[in-house]
Amino acid sequence: MIKDITRTLTNAVSWVGTVLPLGLKFAAAGMLVAAVLFYFGCFKSGVIFMVIGVFCAYFFRDPNRNVEFAADEIACPADGTVMSIKTEDDPNSVVVRIFLSIFDIHVQRSTINGKTGEIFYNKGTFLFADNPAAVKNERNLIQLFKDGDPSRFAHVEQITGAIARRIECWVHPHEDIKQNRRLGLVRFGSQVAVYLPKDKVRVVVKEGQKVQGAVTVLALWK
Repeated sequence: MIKDITRTLTNAVSWVGTVLPLGLKFAAAGMLVAAVLFYFGCFKSGVIFMVIGVFCAYFFRDPNRNVEFAADEIACPADGTVMSIKTEDDPNSVVVRIFLSIFDIHVQRSTINGKTGEIFYNKGTFLFADNPAAVKNERNLIQLFKDGDPSRFAHVEQITGAIARRIECWVHPHEDIKQNRRLGLVRFGSQVAVYLPKDKVRVVVKEGQKVQGAVTVLALWK
């Protein structure tokens, strides 16, 4: 019984050690406001800000993931739920869209080993990220090419949602990159799209499937 309780408590708080420094800043701010409110006797408001502080820390978790993928495997770049898998504007590409709720880990990771290409940032609307029209939201496209081959790409697009609306990109154009390397982060509800060459891959995830960045195999090279 004691071992079960200990294991449950450990699992419940194990995420604390994975929080990004940015998350700790947000959490500290929430806790500071809560402490001031408690000091002046505003208990209910203090509890609200304490919960906000804890949630901010939880949102910015960034666990280490060291899954080794086979040479023909394309890694999923983000945690979330697969929204759609289809050809869109470019008839030669298939696009996999993943919705990230506020409870998902919001760090994006590289899909492949290779090189980055160009990085394209576009301003846009701020619809909720699970809205199909969110493809026109503020977004940041990171080109990724397998072993520098322009015909083998697995581009990752970071797309904002309706809340907070901040994209962070941690890579630069034309640099070597390893599969699972952290690409960046989108704050508080977002969408991630992966662009793949239609005739060179076989997508293995399904619509509605829950996926994990740097854990789930998204597609296979043919």
